Amino acid sequence: MVYSEKLIQKASKIKLLILDVDGVLTDNRLYYSNDGNEQKTFYTRDGHGMVMLRKSGVDMAIITGRKSELVAKRAQDLKIAHLYQGVPDKLPSFQKLMAKLAISSDEVAYIGDDILDLPILMRVGLSITPADGEEEVKSRVDYVSPHKGGNGVVREICEMIMKSQDTWQQHMDFYLRDL
Repeated sequence: MVYSEKLIQKASKIKLLILDVDGVLTDNRLYYSNDGNEQKTFYTRDGHGMVMLRKSGVDMAIITGRKSELVAKRAQDLKIAHLYQGVPDKLPSFQKLMAKLAISSDEVAYIGDDILDLPILMRVGLSITPADGEEEVKSRVDYVSPHKGGNGVVREICEMIMKSQDTWQQHMDFYLRDL
């Protein structure tokens, strides 16, 4: 991907990536089994991007309006320490997290897809929405990814941040070692 210089500059400052779940980490659909259990699908490449980004020194968080044991399990698997679930008004959780980590808003990136994400999207240093994000959101963010939610948007942004911070090559060197 080729990004604007302004976007690369914003990404180079990021210390925390915050993610919404439905429509960002998932394809925005809810699946229920016959017994009423909720099911979600997660894109494994997004997960690996988050693992590499965390290893690069960028912290990760999830703030989501819904509450799900599946999301808690995914966050645990990916070692995401900051998880806020069941918060339809996401702004107080965002503000609490900023204070806890003692970082400024320009050091935060947020990926959200719907209007309930706007209060955070409009305050962070780097705001992103997937290709299938709501039009009201697309018109207000720094970047609209060509990837849909649950299908690579998170991986793309993780790579963008790592490349802008010159940490991407360490991962490539690791995987290409001994070749």
